[in-house]
Amino acid sequence: MWFTGEKSNVKKRYFHVTEDILKKNPNICAYDGSSLDSRQDILVREVPKLGEEAATKAIKEWGQSKSQITHLIFCSLVGVDMPGADYQLTKMLGLNPSVKRVMLYFQGCYIGATAIRMAKDFAENNPGQALFGDGAAALIIGANPDTTLSEKPLFQIVSGAQTILPGSDSDVAGQFREMGLTVHLSKNVATVVSENIEKCLDEAFSPFGIKDWNSLFWIVQPGGPAIVNQIEAKLGLKQEKLSATRHVLSEYGNMGGVSVFFILDEIRRKSAEEGKVTTGEGLEWGVMFGIGAGVTVDTVLLRSFPFPTVTA
Repeated sequence: MWFTGEKSNVKKRYFHVTEDILKKNPNICAYDGSSLDSRQDILVREVPKLGEEAATKAIKEWGQSKSQITHLIFCSLVGVDMPGADYQLTKMLGLNPSVKRVMLYFQGCYIGATAIRMAKDFAENNPGQALFGDGAAALIIGANPDTTLSEKPLFQIVSGAQTILPGSDSDVAGQFREMGLTVHLSKNVATVVSENIEKCLDEAFSPFGIKDWNSLFWIVQPGGPAIVNQIEAKLGLKQEKLSATRHVLSEYGNMGGVSVFFILDEIRRKSAEEGKVTTGEGLEWGVMFGIGAGVTVDTVLLRSFPFPTVTA
Protein backbone atom coordinates (compact mmCIF):
# COMPACT_ATOMS: atom_id res chain seq x y z
CA MET A 1 0.00 0.00 0.00
CA TRP A 2 1.50 3.32 -1.08
CA PHE A 3 0.52 6.82 0.00
CA THR A 4 0.17 9.74 -2.37
CA GLY A 5 0.18 13.55 -2.25
CA GLU A 6 -2.71 15.67 -1.04
CA LYS A 7 -3.40 17.26 -4.44
CA SER A 8 -4.42 13.92 -5.92
CA ASN A 9 -7.17 13.41 -3.29
CA VAL A 10 -5.93 9.83 -2.98
CA LYS A 11 -5.34 8.56 0.56
CA LYS A 12 -4.49 4.96 -0.32
CA ARG A 13 -3.58 2.85 -3.33
CA TYR A 14 -3.12 -0.92 -3.46
CA PHE A 15 -0.44 -2.69 -5.48
CA HIS A 16 0.33 -6.35 -6.05
CA VAL A 17 4.06 -5.62 -6.29
CA THR A 18 5.80 -6.72 -3.09
CA GLU A 19 9.22 -5.93 -1.65
CA ASP A 20 10.38 -9.41 -2.63
CA ILE A 21 9.33 -8.87 -6.26
CA LEU A 22 11.14 -5.51 -6.35
CA LYS A 23 14.35 -7.05 -4.99
CA LYS A 24 14.27 -9.74 -7.65
CA ASN A 25 13.47 -7.19 -10.40
CA PRO A 26 15.33 -3.95 -9.51
CA ASN A 27 14.82 -2.43 -12.97
CA ILE A 28 11.11 -2.05 -12.24
CA CYS A 29 11.94 0.88 -9.98
CA ALA A 30 14.45 2.45 -12.39
CA TYR A 31 12.87 5.04 -14.66
CA ASP A 32 13.58 4.20 -18.30
CA GLY A 33 15.08 0.89 -17.20
CA SER A 34 14.74 -2.29 -19.28
CA SER A 35 11.97 -3.93 -17.29
CA LEU A 36 9.23 -4.86 -19.78
CA ASP A 37 10.03 -8.59 -19.77
CA SER A 38 9.96 -8.71 -15.96
CA ARG A 39 6.72 -6.72 -15.79
CA GLN A 40 5.00 -8.91 -18.35
CA ASP A 41 6.11 -12.14 -16.64
CA ILE A 42 4.52 -10.91 -13.40
CA LEU A 43 1.34 -9.61 -15.03
CA VAL A 44 0.69 -12.67 -17.18
CA ARG A 45 0.89 -14.83 -14.06
CA GLU A 46 -0.96 -12.61 -11.58
CA VAL A 47 -3.75 -10.85 -13.54
CA PRO A 48 -5.78 -14.07 -14.02
CA LYS A 49 -5.45 -14.78 -10.27
CA LEU A 50 -7.01 -11.42 -9.42
CA GLY A 51 -9.73 -12.13 -11.96
CA GLU A 52 -10.42 -15.50 -10.36
CA GLU A 53 -10.78 -13.96 -6.91
CA ALA A 54 -13.21 -11.31 -8.10
CA ALA A 55 -15.20 -13.68 -10.32
CA THR A 56 -15.56 -16.27 -7.55
CA LYS A 57 -17.10 -13.63 -5.27
CA ALA A 58 -19.45 -12.45 -8.03
CA ILE A 59 -20.64 -15.99 -8.81
CA LYS A 60 -21.21 -16.71 -5.11
CA GLU A 61 -23.32 -13.56 -4.68
CA TRP A 62 -25.22 -14.34 -7.89
CA GLY A 63 -26.31 -17.64 -6.39
CA GLN A 64 -26.60 -19.67 -9.60
CA SER A 65 -24.49 -22.47 -11.06
CA LYS A 66 -21.45 -21.34 -13.06
CA SER A 67 -22.49 -23.92 -15.65
CA GLN A 68 -25.10 -21.35 -16.77
CA ILE A 69 -22.43 -18.85 -17.77
CA THR A 70 -22.35 -18.56 -21.56
CA HIS A 71 -20.03 -15.59 -22.19
CA LEU A 72 -16.89 -14.23 -20.56
CA ILE A 73 -15.55 -10.69 -21.11
CA PHE A 74 -12.16 -10.08 -19.51
CA CYS A 75 -10.68 -6.57 -19.52
CA SER A 76 -7.16 -5.69 -18.48
CA LEU A 77 -4.92 -2.70 -19.11
CA VAL A 78 -1.80 -4.86 -18.73
CA GLY A 79 -0.34 -8.35 -19.13
CA VAL A 80 -0.77 -9.02 -22.86
CA ASP A 81 -0.23 -12.65 -23.85
CA MET A 82 -1.67 -15.57 -25.85
CA PRO A 83 -3.62 -17.52 -24.84
CA GLY A 84 -4.94 -14.63 -22.81
CA ALA A 85 -6.24 -14.06 -19.31
CA ASP A 86 -9.75 -14.97 -20.51
CA TYR A 87 -8.46 -18.44 -21.45
CA GLN A 88 -6.68 -18.82 -18.10
CA LEU A 89 -9.72 -17.66 -16.12
CA THR A 90 -12.00 -20.09 -17.96
CA LYS A 91 -9.82 -22.97 -16.76
CA MET A 92 -9.31 -21.57 -13.26
CA LEU A 93 -13.07 -21.19 -12.69
CA GLY A 94 -13.89 -24.51 -14.31
CA LEU A 95 -16.24 -22.92 -16.84
CA ASN A 96 -17.63 -24.82 -19.81
CA PRO A 97 -14.85 -25.04 -22.45
CA SER A 98 -17.35 -23.76 -25.03
CA VAL A 99 -17.98 -20.50 -23.14
CA LYS A 100 -17.75 -17.58 -25.59
CA ARG A 101 -14.74 -15.46 -24.61
CA VAL A 102 -13.77 -11.87 -25.37
CA MET A 103 -10.38 -10.54 -24.22
CA LEU A 104 -9.84 -6.76 -24.14
CA TYR A 105 -6.30 -5.55 -23.47
CA PHE A 106 -4.97 -2.00 -23.21
CA GLN A 107 -8.26 -0.15 -23.80
CA GLY A 108 -7.86 2.62 -21.24
CA CYS A 109 -10.02 3.95 -18.43
CA TYR A 110 -13.33 3.85 -20.31
CA ILE A 111 -13.20 0.05 -20.61
CA GLY A 112 -15.27 -0.63 -17.48
CA ALA A 113 -18.32 1.08 -18.97
CA THR A 114 -17.54 -0.40 -22.41
CA ALA A 115 -17.58 -3.92 -20.96
CA ILE A 116 -21.00 -3.34 -19.41
CA ARG A 117 -22.30 -2.05 -22.76
CA MET A 118 -20.97 -5.15 -24.52
CA ALA A 119 -22.34 -7.46 -21.85
CA LYS A 120 -25.78 -5.88 -22.23
CA ASP A 121 -25.76 -6.70 -25.96
CA PHE A 122 -24.60 -10.27 -25.32
CA ALA A 123 -27.18 -10.88 -22.61
CA GLU A 124 -30.10 -9.52 -24.61
CA ASN A 125 -29.20 -11.40 -27.77
CA ASN A 126 -28.31 -14.74 -26.20
CA PRO A 127 -30.13 -16.95 -23.71
CA GLY A 128 -28.57 -17.44 -20.30
CA GLN A 129 -26.01 -15.31 -18.46
CA ALA A 130 -22.63 -13.65 -19.08
CA LEU A 131 -19.69 -13.01 -16.78
CA PHE A 132 -16.93 -10.47 -17.23
CA GLY A 133 -14.06 -9.38 -15.05
CA ASP A 134 -11.52 -6.58 -14.96
CA GLY A 135 -8.69 -6.58 -12.46
CA ALA A 136 -10.28 -7.34 -9.10
CA ALA A 137 -13.92 -6.71 -10.00
CA ALA A 138 -16.50 -8.98 -11.63
CA LEU A 139 -20.18 -8.75 -12.49
CA ILE A 140 -22.85 -11.19 -13.60
CA ILE A 141 -24.82 -9.73 -16.52
CA GLY A 142 -27.97 -11.42 -17.80
CA ALA A 143 -31.41 -10.95 -19.30
CA ASN A 144 -34.84 -11.69 -17.82
CA PRO A 145 -33.77 -12.52 -14.23
CA ASP A 146 -35.66 -15.37 -12.61
CA THR A 147 -36.31 -14.33 -9.00
CA THR A 148 -37.84 -17.75 -8.31
CA LEU A 149 -34.29 -19.15 -8.60
CA SER A 150 -32.98 -16.77 -5.94
CA GLU A 151 -31.53 -14.31 -8.46
CA LYS A 152 -31.24 -10.84 -6.96
CA PRO A 153 -30.85 -8.29 -9.76
CA LEU A 154 -29.39 -4.98 -8.60
CA PHE A 155 -29.34 -2.77 -11.69
CA GLN A 156 -30.96 -2.77 -15.11
CA ILE A 157 -28.65 -1.72 -17.95
CA VAL A 158 -31.04 0.41 -20.00
CA SER A 159 -28.71 1.54 -22.77
CA GLY A 160 -25.10 2.27 -23.64
CA ALA A 161 -23.34 4.64 -26.03
CA GLN A 162 -19.78 5.66 -26.88
CA THR A 163 -18.52 9.07 -28.05
CA ILE A 164 -15.14 10.45 -29.11
CA LEU A 165 -14.89 14.02 -27.82
CA PRO A 166 -13.89 16.54 -30.51
CA GLY A 167 -10.37 17.95 -30.50
CA SER A 168 -9.10 15.50 -27.88
CA ASP A 169 -7.02 13.03 -29.91
CA SER A 170 -3.75 13.58 -28.04
CA ASP A 171 -5.11 14.44 -24.58
CA VAL A 172 -4.93 10.85 -23.27
CA ALA A 173 -2.53 8.38 -24.86
CA GLY A 174 -0.41 5.41 -23.85
CA GLN A 175 2.21 3.10 -25.32
CA PHE A 176 4.08 -0.01 -24.30
CA ARG A 177 7.79 0.77 -24.29
CA GLU A 178 10.86 -1.12 -23.08
CA MET A 179 10.42 0.58 -19.70
CA GLY A 180 6.81 -0.63 -19.50
CA LEU A 181 3.52 1.21 -19.98
CA THR A 182 3.86 4.97 -20.51
CA VAL A 183 0.82 7.25 -20.30
CA HIS A 184 0.42 10.85 -21.43
CA LEU A 185 -2.29 12.95 -19.79
CA SER A 186 -2.97 16.51 -20.96
CA LYS A 187 -3.99 19.26 -18.56
CA ASN A 188 -6.96 19.83 -20.89
CA VAL A 189 -8.68 16.50 -20.13
CA ALA A 190 -10.92 17.78 -17.33
CA THR A 191 -12.00 20.80 -19.38
CA VAL A 192 -12.70 18.77 -22.53
CA VAL A 193 -14.78 16.26 -20.56
CA SER A 194 -16.77 18.85 -18.60
CA GLU A 195 -17.53 20.91 -21.75
CA ASN A 196 -19.00 17.86 -23.50
CA ILE A 197 -20.60 15.96 -20.62
CA GLU A 198 -24.03 17.60 -20.85
CA LYS A 199 -24.30 16.74 -24.54
CA CYS A 200 -23.65 13.09 -23.66
CA LEU A 201 -26.35 13.26 -20.98
CA ASP A 202 -28.89 14.93 -23.28
CA GLU A 203 -28.41 12.31 -25.99
CA ALA A 204 -28.74 9.46 -23.50
CA PHE A 205 -31.67 10.68 -21.42
CA SER A 206 -33.78 12.73 -23.86
CA PRO A 207 -35.76 9.62 -24.98
CA PHE A 208 -36.86 9.23 -21.35
CA GLY A 209 -37.69 12.91 -20.73
CA ILE A 210 -35.07 13.26 -17.97
CA LYS A 211 -33.26 16.61 -17.62
CA ASP A 212 -32.71 16.87 -13.87
CA TRP A 213 -29.16 15.59 -13.43
CA ASN A 214 -29.48 15.74 -9.64
CA SER A 215 -32.23 13.13 -9.81
CA LEU A 216 -29.67 10.52 -10.95
CA PHE A 217 -27.18 8.42 -9.03
CA TRP A 218 -23.70 8.96 -10.46
CA ILE A 219 -20.71 6.75 -11.33
CA VAL A 220 -17.81 8.61 -12.94
CA GLN A 221 -14.44 7.12 -13.89
CA PRO A 222 -12.21 9.00 -11.38
CA GLY A 223 -9.30 9.93 -13.61
CA GLY A 224 -8.44 12.59 -11.04
CA PRO A 225 -10.03 15.20 -8.79
CA ALA A 226 -10.06 17.86 -11.54
CA ILE A 227 -12.37 15.78 -13.75
CA VAL A 228 -14.74 15.07 -10.87
CA ASN A 229 -14.75 18.69 -9.68
CA GLN A 230 -15.34 20.20 -13.14
CA ILE A 231 -18.19 17.81 -13.97
CA GLU A 232 -19.81 18.68 -10.65
CA ALA A 233 -19.47 22.43 -11.29
CA LYS A 234 -20.55 22.30 -14.94
CA LEU A 235 -23.76 20.40 -14.19
CA GLY A 236 -24.52 22.02 -10.83
CA LEU A 237 -24.53 18.65 -9.07
CA LYS A 238 -25.11 18.38 -5.35
CA GLN A 239 -21.95 17.33 -3.55
CA GLU A 240 -23.35 13.99 -2.43
CA LYS A 241 -23.94 12.92 -6.05
CA LEU A 242 -20.24 12.24 -6.58
CA SER A 243 -19.44 11.17 -3.03
CA ALA A 244 -19.08 7.49 -4.01
CA THR A 245 -16.73 8.44 -6.85
CA ARG A 246 -14.60 10.56 -4.53
CA HIS A 247 -14.57 7.81 -1.89
CA VAL A 248 -13.19 5.24 -4.32
CA LEU A 249 -10.62 7.70 -5.66
CA SER A 250 -9.51 8.47 -2.10
CA GLU A 251 -9.33 4.86 -0.92
CA TYR A 252 -7.99 3.14 -4.05
CA GLY A 253 -6.73 5.79 -6.49
CA ASN A 254 -7.39 5.61 -10.22
CA MET A 255 -7.54 1.90 -11.02
CA GLY A 256 -8.45 2.47 -14.65
CA GLY A 257 -11.66 0.95 -16.01
CA VAL A 258 -12.25 -1.21 -12.94
CA SER A 259 -12.88 1.92 -10.84
CA VAL A 260 -16.48 2.25 -12.02
CA PHE A 261 -17.28 -1.19 -10.62
CA PHE A 262 -15.91 -0.24 -7.22
CA ILE A 263 -18.07 2.91 -7.30
CA LEU A 264 -21.14 0.90 -8.31
CA ASP A 265 -20.55 -1.45 -5.40
CA GLU A 266 -20.05 1.48 -3.02
CA ILE A 267 -23.43 2.92 -4.05
CA ARG A 268 -25.07 -0.47 -3.63
CA ARG A 269 -23.62 -1.07 -0.17
CA LYS A 270 -24.28 2.42 1.13
CA SER A 271 -27.89 2.39 -0.08
CA ALA A 272 -28.51 -1.02 1.44
CA GLU A 273 -26.98 -0.05 4.77
CA GLU A 274 -29.09 3.11 4.90
CA GLY A 275 -32.23 1.11 4.12
CA LYS A 276 -32.94 2.93 0.87
CA VAL A 277 -35.11 0.63 -1.22
CA THR A 278 -36.85 1.73 -4.41
CA THR A 279 -40.20 0.18 -5.26
CA GLY A 280 -42.81 0.08 -7.99
CA GLU A 281 -42.49 2.17 -11.14
CA GLY A 282 -40.34 4.81 -9.47
CA LEU A 283 -37.08 2.95 -9.91
CA GLU A 284 -34.12 5.28 -9.54
CA TRP A 285 -32.20 6.28 -12.65
CA GLY A 286 -28.43 6.47 -12.76
CA VAL A 287 -25.58 7.14 -15.15
CA MET A 288 -22.13 5.60 -15.50
CA PHE A 289 -19.35 7.42 -17.35
CA GLY A 290 -16.22 5.62 -18.51
CA ILE A 291 -13.59 8.17 -19.59
CA GLY A 292 -10.36 7.21 -21.30
CA ALA A 293 -7.96 7.49 -24.22
CA GLY A 294 -9.16 9.33 -27.26
CA VAL A 295 -10.73 11.13 -25.29
CA THR A 296 -13.48 8.49 -25.39
CA VAL A 297 -16.58 8.58 -23.19
CA ASP A 298 -18.84 5.59 -22.63
CA THR A 299 -22.28 6.52 -21.26
CA VAL A 300 -24.32 3.77 -19.62
CA LEU A 301 -27.88 4.30 -18.34
CA LEU A 302 -28.87 2.28 -15.29
CA ARG A 303 -32.01 1.78 -13.19
CA SER A 304 -31.86 0.33 -9.71
CA PHE A 305 -33.80 -2.63 -8.41
CA PRO A 306 -34.60 -2.91 -4.69
CA PHE A 307 -31.34 -3.40 -2.81
CA PRO A 308 -30.82 -6.60 -0.78
CA THR A 309 -29.90 -6.56 2.85
CA VAL A 310 -26.14 -6.26 3.49
CA THR A 311 -24.72 -8.33 6.31
CA ALA A 312 -21.36 -7.78 7.97
